[in-house]
Amino acid sequence: MSGNSRPTRIHLLGDINLLGVDDPAVPFRKITPALKSADAVFANLECNLYDPAETRSMMRDDQSGFEGFYAPPAAGEALRLAGVHVIGNANNQNYGADAIRASNQRLDELGIAHAGTGVNKTAARAPAIIERNGLKIGFIQRTSQYWPNNHEAGERSVGVAAMKAYTAYQPPYYKDNKIPPNRPGAPAKIITWVDPDYLTELKSDVAALKQQCDIVISSHHWGYAEEILQYQRELGHAAIDAGADIVMGHGPHFPLPIEFYKDKPIYYGLGMCCFIRSNKKAHRGWTGMAGHLTFDNKTLTETAFSIVRQNDATEVLFSAPQGEGEAIARIERLCQPFGTTVRVDGSKVIVATA
Repeated sequence: MSGNSRPTRIHLLGDINLLGVDDPAVPFRKITPALKSADAVFANLECNLYDPAETRSMMRDDQSGFEGFYAPPAAGEALRLAGVHVIGNANNQNYGADAIRASNQRLDELGIAHAGTGVNKTAARAPAIIERNGLKIGFIQRTSQYWPNNHEAGERSVGVAAMKAYTAYQPPYYKDNKIPPNRPGAPAKIITWVDPDYLTELKSDVAALKQQCDIVISSHHWGYAEEILQYQRELGHAAIDAGADIVMGHGPHFPLPIEFYKDKPIYYGLGMCCFIRSNKKAHRGWTGMAGHLTFDNKTLTETAFSIVRQNDATEVLFSAPQGEGEAIARIERLCQPFGTTVRVDGSKVIVATA
């Protein structure tokens, strides 16, 4: 592994759902120049590129009652036209053995590397590795949001690379959450943690990938609402301890804070990047985040983001920060408990440790 003196620029994109894309040239055409100026573009694909022969029954015992998002395979061309190099597809919307197989085959046809699903657990856990400017960049993805019925990849079954986490509800204690324990109806404290066996596997995979690569991205579909849960911090810190240089989070459909742990960034939530509609409704007016990172050889020199929106023509935009004061202020507020500062610098927002 070796690098050179030319800076390496990486873009991280959030949830991409290609349902509703009729013309693959449209969604990313406004940001394609920016994406193609980068050396590597990574994204979370929150749909399968699959055209089912028939609708699956919602009553079968071997299914969760949810079918995932199916976008027409032709819509996948939008990823290639935009210059996306690697996608992760371990998430709650990549569901069904036939759909996952077909989607991965379509990505292979498009020449887009992928990680997070596969024909078995080994394939789903396998990384994607690309080389840029003499540097090897490795990418793995796990999902903590997955269905209980035949969704996780098994030793001989198709599925997603899962990261199991648990939830407990602790009764109120006066000194803990400042609610007297004598009040009926007082809310419980939510406690979450990662399954130790799954965490051990992740750390082993990240460490092995770091042996092969100069830069490692550990990508995670996780979270619920704005609060960063204990298991997310546990998981993000463990990935960095094991050798990850960047943690890329997604799942909740809005931007979340950025934390620096051992001087390495954890994007807790990138939100949406391209999301016209789900199976039942159109999605409008949302706000997303795109991560921008610059490396000098193997050293991270800049961590930044842009606000992402999608206009009425379904075109994805990197919005000028000068017009996004409210959205940036919200992210800054969420970053404060992590000791992260936010400042506008031209067309992007720079984040750093206080």
